[in-house]
Amino acid sequence: MGRKTFAWVAVGLAFGVATAAVAEEKAMTIGEMEYRNSCVQCHGLGGKGDGPMAIVLKSGAPDLTGLQKANGGVFPVSHVYNMIKGDGLSGAHGTSEMPAWGLRYRIAAPDMVGPYGTREDEDAFVQARILGLIEYISSLQEK
Repeated sequence: MGRKTFAWVAVGLAFGVATAAVAEEKAMTIGEMEYRNSCVQCHGLGGKGDGPMAIVLKSGAPDLTGLQKANGGVFPVSHVYNMIKGDGLSGAHGTSEMPAWGLRYRIAAPDMVGPYGTREDEDAFVQARILGLIEYISSLQEK
């Protein structure tokens, strides 16, 4: 194999690895992306409450994998939605150490929806982000 052939094979392999990485990223749902971006620090990659920031929390981070089991086998969508959205909580973290992510989504909504978006569009954006995150958390439940 000559140098030129080797170089093209190396380029092809590098492209294949890069393409595989992009394909893997594309397979990630919005909920998983949001979880990895905002929740892993406390709840850990698998949702067990073992993220690197959990040690600085007064009570640690809750294990999210048992929410369904603790609720009689039904995933508590409304409860999780309200916890993430942070309705009725005051301050950046509300009355608990759990950030009120709904506020973050609300602040981002005008930019994400664009200049022609309505308040209803912004509300839908916030709801979709929270529901995507909930869908991913529901996939972490113990069987």
